[in-house]
Amino acid sequence: MALLKTNFFSECYRRSVPVNVLLPIDSPLPSGAVRAPRPYKTLYLLHGYKSSYDSWLHNSPIVRLSEQFDIAVVMPDGVNGFYVDQPEAGIRGSEFIGRELIEFTRKMLPLSERREDTIIAGFSMGGYGAMYNSLKHSDVFGHAAVLSPPVKVIRYESEHEPEHVLAEYTQTDGYFKALHGDLETVEEGDRNLALFAKQTLEAGRQIPDLYLACGYNDSIVPESRELHEQLLAIGFPHVYEEGPGTHDWPFWNEFLRRGLVHALGEPKLPKHPFWVEKTDYAGGAV
Repeated sequence: MALLKTNFFSECYRRSVPVNVLLPIDSPLPSGAVRAPRPYKTLYLLHGYKSSYDSWLHNSPIVRLSEQFDIAVVMPDGVNGFYVDQPEAGIRGSEFIGRELIEFTRKMLPLSERREDTIIAGFSMGGYGAMYNSLKHSDVFGHAAVLSPPVKVIRYESEHEPEHVLAEYTQTDGYFKALHGDLETVEEGDRNLALFAKQTLEAGRQIPDLYLACGYNDSIVPESRELHEQLLAIGFPHVYEEGPGTHDWPFWNEFLRRGLVHALGEPKLPKHPFWVEKTDYAGGAV
Protein backbone atom coordinates (compact mmCIF):
# COMPACT_ATOMS: atom_id res chain seq x y z
CA MET A 1 0.00 0.00 0.00
CA ALA A 2 1.42 3.35 -1.05
CA LEU A 3 0.57 6.36 1.11
CA LEU A 4 1.22 9.62 -0.68
CA LYS A 5 1.18 12.88 1.27
CA THR A 6 1.28 15.88 -1.01
CA ASN A 7 0.47 19.57 -1.26
CA PHE A 8 -0.49 21.60 -4.29
CA PHE A 9 -1.50 25.17 -4.87
CA SER A 10 -5.25 25.49 -5.17
CA GLU A 11 -6.77 28.33 -7.14
CA CYS A 12 -10.07 27.59 -5.40
CA TYR A 13 -8.61 28.11 -1.91
CA ARG A 14 -5.87 30.51 -3.01
CA ARG A 15 -3.29 28.64 -0.98
CA SER A 16 -1.39 25.39 -0.79
CA VAL A 17 -3.65 22.52 0.29
CA PRO A 18 -2.68 19.11 1.75
CA VAL A 19 -4.02 15.81 0.42
CA ASN A 20 -3.49 12.19 1.46
CA VAL A 21 -3.77 9.45 -1.16
CA LEU A 22 -3.84 5.68 -0.72
CA LEU A 23 -2.89 3.65 -3.76
CA PRO A 24 -2.85 -0.16 -3.51
CA ILE A 25 -0.39 -0.36 -6.37
CA ASP A 26 2.27 -2.23 -4.36
CA SER A 27 -0.05 -4.39 -2.25
CA PRO A 28 0.49 -8.11 -2.85
CA LEU A 29 -2.40 -10.20 -4.12
CA PRO A 30 -3.28 -13.53 -2.46
CA SER A 31 -1.27 -15.28 -5.18
CA GLY A 32 1.81 -13.30 -4.16
CA ALA A 33 1.74 -11.23 -7.33
CA VAL A 34 1.74 -7.43 -7.21
CA ARG A 35 -1.00 -5.36 -8.81
CA ALA A 36 -0.10 -3.88 -12.17
CA PRO A 37 -0.52 -0.08 -12.62
CA ARG A 38 -3.85 0.71 -14.20
CA PRO A 39 -6.68 3.23 -13.91
CA TYR A 40 -8.04 2.68 -10.38
CA LYS A 41 -11.55 3.19 -9.21
CA THR A 42 -11.34 6.09 -6.79
CA LEU A 43 -12.94 7.09 -3.50
CA TYR A 44 -12.83 10.79 -2.62
CA LEU A 45 -13.21 10.67 1.16
CA LEU A 46 -14.21 13.75 3.16
CA HIS A 47 -13.64 14.37 6.87
CA GLY A 48 -15.96 15.94 9.42
CA TYR A 49 -16.13 19.23 11.27
CA LYS A 50 -13.07 19.99 13.43
CA SER A 51 -11.28 17.04 11.85
CA SER A 52 -8.62 16.97 9.14
CA TYR A 53 -7.43 15.10 6.10
CA ASP A 54 -5.57 12.74 8.47
CA SER A 55 -8.72 11.73 10.36
CA TRP A 56 -9.57 8.66 8.27
CA LEU A 57 -5.99 7.39 8.49
CA HIS A 58 -5.91 7.69 12.28
CA ASN A 59 -9.41 6.47 13.13
CA SER A 60 -10.50 3.95 10.52
CA PRO A 61 -9.42 0.81 8.63
CA ILE A 62 -9.30 2.79 5.39
CA VAL A 63 -5.93 1.29 4.40
CA ARG A 64 -7.40 -2.19 4.63
CA LEU A 65 -10.54 -1.13 2.77
CA SER A 66 -8.41 0.34 0.00
CA GLU A 67 -6.68 -3.02 -0.36
CA GLN A 68 -9.85 -5.08 -0.12
CA PHE A 69 -11.81 -3.08 -2.68
CA ASP A 70 -8.70 -2.42 -4.79
CA ILE A 71 -9.44 1.30 -4.97
CA ALA A 72 -7.46 4.50 -4.66
CA VAL A 73 -8.56 6.77 -1.82
CA VAL A 74 -8.11 10.55 -1.94
CA MET A 75 -8.50 12.42 1.36
CA PRO A 76 -8.43 16.24 1.03
CA ASP A 77 -8.53 18.85 3.78
CA GLY A 78 -11.88 20.65 3.94
CA VAL A 79 -11.06 22.90 6.92
CA ASN A 80 -14.51 23.67 8.45
CA GLY A 81 -16.11 24.83 5.22
CA PHE A 82 -18.61 22.05 4.47
CA TYR A 83 -17.08 21.64 1.00
CA VAL A 84 -19.25 24.40 -0.48
CA ASP A 85 -18.44 27.61 -2.35
CA GLN A 86 -18.29 30.76 -0.21
CA PRO A 87 -18.25 33.65 -2.70
CA GLU A 88 -17.98 36.42 -0.11
CA ALA A 89 -14.85 34.82 1.32
CA GLY A 90 -13.40 34.03 -2.07
CA ILE A 91 -13.45 30.30 -1.30
CA ARG A 92 -14.63 27.76 -3.88
CA GLY A 93 -14.79 24.61 -1.78
CA SER A 94 -17.24 22.82 -4.04
CA GLU A 95 -15.34 23.63 -7.21
CA PHE A 96 -12.21 22.34 -5.47
CA ILE A 97 -13.85 18.96 -4.76
CA GLY A 98 -15.65 18.56 -8.07
CA ARG A 99 -13.08 19.94 -10.50
CA GLU A 100 -9.69 21.04 -9.22
CA LEU A 101 -8.94 18.05 -6.98
CA ILE A 102 -10.24 15.65 -9.63
CA GLU A 103 -8.03 17.18 -12.32
CA PHE A 104 -4.93 17.23 -10.12
CA THR A 105 -5.20 13.65 -8.88
CA ARG A 106 -6.06 12.22 -12.30
CA LYS A 107 -3.12 14.03 -13.86
CA MET A 108 -0.73 12.77 -11.17
CA LEU A 109 -1.99 9.19 -10.63
CA PRO A 110 -3.38 6.23 -12.61
CA LEU A 111 -7.02 6.92 -11.76
CA SER A 112 -10.05 6.02 -13.81
CA GLU A 113 -11.84 8.97 -15.37
CA ARG A 114 -15.11 7.09 -15.68
CA ARG A 115 -18.03 8.44 -13.69
CA GLU A 116 -19.09 4.97 -12.59
CA ASP A 117 -15.61 4.42 -11.10
CA THR A 118 -15.66 7.61 -9.04
CA ILE A 119 -17.14 7.64 -5.52
CA ILE A 120 -17.50 10.44 -2.99
CA ALA A 121 -18.12 9.75 0.70
CA GLY A 122 -17.79 11.40 4.08
CA PHE A 123 -18.99 11.60 7.66
CA SER A 124 -20.83 14.43 9.43
CA MET A 125 -19.73 17.66 7.69
CA GLY A 126 -18.11 15.40 5.10
CA GLY A 127 -21.41 13.56 4.69
CA TYR A 128 -23.12 16.84 3.90
CA GLY A 129 -20.29 17.69 1.49
CA ALA A 130 -20.48 14.27 -0.15
CA MET A 131 -24.19 14.55 -0.91
CA TYR A 132 -24.03 18.21 -1.92
CA ASN A 133 -21.15 17.67 -4.33
CA SER A 134 -22.51 14.41 -5.71
CA LEU A 135 -25.51 16.45 -6.83
CA LYS A 136 -23.61 19.53 -7.97
CA HIS A 137 -21.00 17.48 -9.82
CA SER A 138 -23.16 14.55 -10.81
CA ASP A 139 -21.30 14.29 -14.10
CA VAL A 140 -18.16 13.42 -12.10
CA PHE A 141 -19.37 11.28 -9.19
CA GLY A 142 -21.30 8.12 -9.97
CA HIS A 143 -21.73 7.05 -6.32
CA ALA A 144 -22.09 8.80 -2.97
CA ALA A 145 -21.92 7.33 0.54
CA VAL A 146 -23.38 9.91 2.92
CA LEU A 147 -22.83 9.17 6.62
CA SER A 148 -24.52 11.09 9.47
CA PRO A 149 -24.98 14.39 7.59
CA PRO A 150 -26.00 17.45 9.67
CA VAL A 151 -28.79 18.36 7.26
CA LYS A 152 -30.17 21.19 9.39
CA VAL A 153 -26.90 23.05 9.50
CA ILE A 154 -28.45 25.55 7.11
CA ARG A 155 -31.28 26.31 9.56
CA TYR A 156 -29.20 27.90 12.28
CA GLU A 157 -30.53 31.20 13.65
CA SER A 158 -28.54 33.19 16.17
CA GLU A 159 -31.52 33.96 18.39
CA HIS A 160 -32.33 30.27 18.85
CA GLU A 161 -30.36 27.38 20.27
CA PRO A 162 -29.06 25.30 17.34
CA GLU A 163 -30.72 21.90 17.15
CA HIS A 164 -28.02 20.15 15.19
CA VAL A 165 -24.67 18.64 16.03
CA LEU A 166 -22.75 21.90 15.59
CA ALA A 167 -24.41 23.28 18.70
CA GLU A 168 -21.58 21.90 20.80
CA TYR A 169 -19.09 23.96 18.82
CA THR A 170 -20.93 27.23 19.58
CA GLN A 171 -20.47 28.63 16.11
CA THR A 172 -21.68 32.18 15.63
CA ASP A 173 -24.26 33.66 13.33
CA GLY A 174 -21.41 35.21 11.37
CA TYR A 175 -19.90 31.80 10.65
CA PHE A 176 -23.10 30.50 9.08
CA LYS A 177 -23.65 33.71 7.11
CA ALA A 178 -20.13 33.45 5.72
CA LEU A 179 -20.78 29.80 4.90
CA HIS A 180 -24.25 30.08 3.38
CA GLY A 181 -25.01 33.74 2.73
CA ASP A 182 -28.46 35.09 3.58
CA LEU A 183 -29.87 32.76 6.24
CA GLU A 184 -33.41 33.95 5.54
CA THR A 185 -33.36 32.54 2.02
CA VAL A 186 -30.75 29.78 2.21
CA GLU A 187 -33.35 27.00 2.39
CA GLU A 188 -34.71 28.14 -0.96
CA GLY A 189 -31.45 27.26 -2.70
CA ASP A 190 -29.19 24.29 -3.29
CA ARG A 191 -27.85 24.18 0.30
CA ASN A 192 -31.17 22.52 1.11
CA LEU A 193 -30.23 18.95 0.15
CA ALA A 194 -33.78 17.71 -0.41
CA LEU A 195 -34.57 20.71 -2.63
CA PHE A 196 -31.28 20.29 -4.49
CA ALA A 197 -32.12 16.63 -5.14
CA LYS A 198 -35.52 17.65 -6.49
CA GLN A 199 -33.97 20.29 -8.74
CA THR A 200 -31.50 17.72 -10.04
CA LEU A 201 -34.33 15.37 -10.96
CA GLU A 202 -36.43 18.09 -12.58
CA ALA A 203 -33.48 19.33 -14.63
CA GLY A 204 -32.95 15.85 -16.03
CA ARG A 205 -29.32 15.78 -14.91
CA GLN A 206 -27.48 12.60 -14.07
CA ILE A 207 -28.08 11.50 -10.50
CA PRO A 208 -25.58 9.71 -8.27
CA ASP A 209 -26.13 6.26 -6.86
CA LEU A 210 -26.90 7.50 -3.35
CA TYR A 211 -26.33 5.59 -0.10
CA LEU A 212 -27.42 7.36 3.11
CA ALA A 213 -26.85 6.07 6.66
CA CYS A 214 -27.07 7.31 10.25
CA GLY A 215 -26.80 5.73 13.69
CA TYR A 216 -30.13 5.35 15.41
CA ASN A 217 -28.57 6.64 18.66
CA ASP A 218 -27.19 9.72 16.91
CA SER A 219 -28.71 13.01 18.08
CA ILE A 220 -29.21 14.06 14.45
CA VAL A 221 -30.82 10.87 13.18
CA PRO A 222 -34.21 12.69 12.92
CA GLU A 223 -32.62 14.87 10.23
CA SER A 224 -31.52 11.84 8.21
CA ARG A 225 -34.94 10.26 8.56
CA GLU A 226 -36.58 13.46 7.38
CA LEU A 227 -34.21 13.66 4.40
CA HIS A 228 -34.96 10.03 3.58
CA GLU A 229 -38.71 10.73 3.63
CA GLN A 230 -38.27 13.81 1.47
CA LEU A 231 -36.26 11.82 -1.07
CA LEU A 232 -38.97 9.15 -1.09
CA ALA A 233 -41.62 11.81 -1.69
CA ILE A 234 -39.88 13.20 -4.78
CA GLY A 235 -38.92 9.77 -6.13
CA PHE A 236 -35.16 10.22 -5.79
CA PRO A 237 -33.54 6.75 -5.95
CA HIS A 238 -31.45 5.96 -2.89
CA VAL A 239 -30.71 3.45 -0.16
CA TYR A 240 -31.19 4.44 3.47
CA GLU A 241 -29.90 2.46 6.45
CA GLU A 242 -29.68 2.88 10.19
CA GLY A 243 -27.65 0.88 12.67
CA PRO A 244 -26.42 0.91 16.25
CA GLY A 245 -24.15 3.81 16.99
CA THR A 246 -23.95 7.52 17.62
CA HIS A 247 -21.96 10.28 15.92
CA ASP A 248 -18.79 8.21 16.21
CA TRP A 249 -16.07 6.30 14.41
CA PRO A 250 -17.37 2.77 15.09
CA PHE A 251 -20.53 3.65 13.16
CA TRP A 252 -18.76 5.49 10.33
CA ASN A 253 -16.21 2.71 9.86
CA GLU A 254 -18.83 -0.01 9.60
CA PHE A 255 -21.19 1.91 7.36
CA LEU A 256 -18.49 3.26 5.08
CA ARG A 257 -17.80 -0.36 4.26
CA ARG A 258 -21.50 -0.98 3.69
CA GLY A 259 -21.56 2.02 1.37
CA LEU A 260 -18.61 0.68 -0.59
CA VAL A 261 -20.25 -2.72 -0.89
CA HIS A 262 -23.38 -0.97 -2.20
CA ALA A 263 -21.33 0.92 -4.81
CA LEU A 264 -18.81 -1.74 -5.80
CA GLY A 265 -20.10 -5.09 -4.60
CA GLU A 266 -18.38 -7.38 -2.13
CA PRO A 267 -14.59 -7.25 -2.37
CA LYS A 268 -12.76 -10.33 -3.59
CA LEU A 269 -10.04 -10.09 -0.95
CA PRO A 270 -10.57 -11.16 2.69
CA LYS A 271 -12.63 -8.81 4.82
CA HIS A 272 -11.30 -6.77 7.70
CA PRO A 273 -10.97 -9.09 10.73
CA PHE A 274 -13.14 -6.83 12.86
CA TRP A 275 -16.01 -6.70 10.38
CA VAL A 276 -19.18 -8.24 11.80
CA GLU A 277 -21.36 -9.97 9.25
CA LYS A 278 -24.65 -9.78 11.10
CA THR A 279 -25.54 -6.37 12.41
CA ASP A 280 -28.74 -5.15 14.01
CA TYR A 281 -29.74 -2.52 11.47
CA ALA A 282 -32.84 -1.38 9.67
CA GLY A 283 -32.85 -0.13 6.13
CA GLY A 284 -34.16 -0.50 2.65
CA ALA A 285 -33.73 0.44 -0.96
CA VAL A 286 -35.84 2.71 -3.08
